Amino acid sequence: MAKAKSVFHCTECGYEASGWMGKCPGCGSWNTLVEERTPATASSSLNGGKAAARGWLPGEAGPLKGEASGAVDLADVEAGSEQRFATGIREMDRVLGGGFVRGSLVLVGGDPGIGKSTLLLQVCDRGRFEGKVLYVSGEESPQQVRLRAERLGAVSGRIRLLAETSFDAVARAIEVEKPVLCVVDSIQTMYADDLTSAPGSVGQVREVTAGLLRVAKTLGTTIVLVGHVTKDGAIAGPRVLEHMVDTVLYFEGDRHGAYRILRAVKNRFGATDELGIFEMRDTGLEEVDNASQAMLSGRATDVPGSVVTACMEGTRPLLVEIQALLSPSVYPSPRRMAQGVDAGRVTMLMAVLEKKTAVGLGNMDAYVNVVGGLNVDEPASDLAVVVAVAASFRNRAVKSGTLLFGEVGLTGEIRPVAHPERRTIEAGRLGFTRCVLPGACRRAMERSDPPDGIDLVYVDTVGEALDVCL
Repeated sequence: MAKAKSVFHCTECGYEASGWMGKCPGCGSWNTLVEERTPATASSSLNGGKAAARGWLPGEAGPLKGEASGAVDLADVEAGSEQRFATGIREMDRVLGGGFVRGSLVLVGGDPGIGKSTLLLQVCDRGRFEGKVLYVSGEESPQQVRLRAERLGAVSGRIRLLAETSFDAVARAIEVEKPVLCVVDSIQTMYADDLTSAPGSVGQVREVTAGLLRVAKTLGTTIVLVGHVTKDGAIAGPRVLEHMVDTVLYFEGDRHGAYRILRAVKNRFGATDELGIFEMRDTGLEEVDNASQAMLSGRATDVPGSVVTACMEGTRPLLVEIQALLSPSVYPSPRRMAQGVDAGRVTMLMAVLEKKTAVGLGNMDAYVNVVGGLNVDEPASDLAVVVAVAASFRNRAVKSGTLLFGEVGLTGEIRPVAHPERRTIEAGRLGFTRCVLPGACRRAMERSDPPDGIDLVYVDTVGEALDVCL
């Protein structure tokens, strides 16, 4: 069989070349030529001995002349039974929407040393399904994987181990072993023989992922890919990689700290706003049952600039601490730095605070931080950020046992947020005695049963909130 040819296309202008060049002759851009296969050949018997389709799914070559299109009525498609299987880890099942879907392709990304391989090896051991598991290691030897499995207590007879980086060999192993779950660690180490570029390049990652997607859909095997991330935190490789897979999970947190956060940013079979919290221990990753208490552990009370807010992560309310620090600036343009919240939104909230109250921030450096490494992108944290900045400016502590949440508008009004009753119930469960919330949430709170032992204070403007809290 003749080897497939490859060409190089410029991602900026589409210029085509037979070999790689550093500078594109068409548009003059540097490092934009990406290798692509022309008539892709069959890499395994999964393609029936015919040339592989250019698309990602099996059978995309299209019907021959005179053949039927192959389309069927959606109502006639059998959904089948037991389409999901649990991972054996409740926090991960929550993020996935109930567990892995059979025949799906899942991408897990995260910083080096964050615990991706540890988590997936525990899933291979604890997963509640019948059948074998294939663990493909492209970065570690079988002996190294065995040492980690012994430390985690995950030495299981159903885990099959394959140390391989060739896509053809991996596809054949999946076809022969027929595992229920296959873990590929990592996608950046895999390569297709038809391409001459190095493993981890844009062309290789895209081609190998497309092949694994065809394998998953054809055999009904759930394949989990481990992906490296760039220094900016995005998954390395082409952006099309995230479009091809069914689910994208990010493993976040400070690798020097104890807590890890698993977040879904794409999920075709569930919600994308759920997260799972884990604690890294000597024996592996352990689930955190009370996430709010873990986020608030070690918090100092009666300290200026420290405020607790409630944010919704999917269906679960989560209490987090927001800290603010102001100091006189020695530069003409004061610094505005934020960790865990959007820096642009912090700048906007500080402008509202300065406009609507007697707080002069024009010559102050401002630093805002969300404790615990959590990224909060919900507008309900606006009120907590404003009060924290004002408390640091006035050097006053927010009254003990107070929780705040609400969205702040540009005119200084406090706008309503969703699920105020769930937030207040979580606050009462953790011992908070007072909750400052938007006045527009009064009707929603009256329709529900307010928690016992907590005082609800409604505010409509930023000025009212400062008067109540400081």
